[in-house]
Amino acid sequence: MNPAILGMLYAVGAGFTFSLLNIMLRMLSEQLPPFEVQFLRYFMGLVVMTPWILHEGLAAYRTRSISGQLWRGAVHASGLYLWFAALPIIPFSELVAISFTGPIFIMIGAVIWLKEVMFWQRWVAGLIGFVGVLVVVWPGLTGGGNWGSLLMLASSPLFAASFLITKALAKRDSPTVIVAWQSLTVTLFTLPAALYVWQWPSASQWAVLLLCGALGSFGHWLLTNAYRVADISTAQPVKFLDMIWAATLGYLVLSEIPTSSTLVGAAVIFISTTWIARVEARRGRSRPA
Repeated sequence: MNPAILGMLYAVGAGFTFSLLNIMLRMLSEQLPPFEVQFLRYFMGLVVMTPWILHEGLAAYRTRSISGQLWRGAVHASGLYLWFAALPIIPFSELVAISFTGPIFIMIGAVIWLKEVMFWQRWVAGLIGFVGVLVVVWPGLTGGGNWGSLLMLASSPLFAASFLITKALAKRDSPTVIVAWQSLTVTLFTLPAALYVWQWPSASQWAVLLLCGALGSFGHWLLTNAYRVADISTAQPVKFLDMIWAATLGYLVLSEIPTSSTLVGAAVIFISTTWIARVEARRGRSRPA
């Protein structure tokens, strides 16, 4: 399969997985301290991966760049502190909208630091997709003075930096090794705040947290594979499909009926992602073997 298309498919799967995860985290953050939830989400991801780690042996998870893994964990944890601080106080539609600024930061960073070639079609697809997201969420956005919005916006460039580091690490380590180290480092970096606000979860909350850990690890595995097989900027336009997943899951789980603006925005997103997929497929076929 064409690497660009395969990377997009991995990115679509990651987006759907993270949409499921975010709904669960939003619900948990209304019941438990957000900083505790962020720690337990990654701790449970580590728990889920432990059987595989023990089965394959610790040597199989030895990284070729310990400094890169630590930097990735520190940067990602910094973004998480801002993200989880905003999570309980920001409307879900606004949370999703602001998260879509991430692809713009990533595409810019990919050009500056990774020296990726940014074809004009990728920029256009990204901008069209972003317009589609604005169409979806604009009616529900709140006015100024919302600190949650500012915190969420501040987390976007940090997550973008984390994903750019992931792209660099993917040239040295396997996706499984990267996800395992992310779970370990983020768990360590988020532990102090979790201990400060700790409340013991109930049995049902532990079960949901375990599922969150599994979904998070699987989502990051898919995303790391997307960055491994294709340029990081290639996979970004399809991230706007996350809005469709969010609208669908919101209807199924929260009984939210999509508005006309959601349907129009979804159509714009679909046009954008379909067009860039066709462009990338033609570009891949035209390259020499």
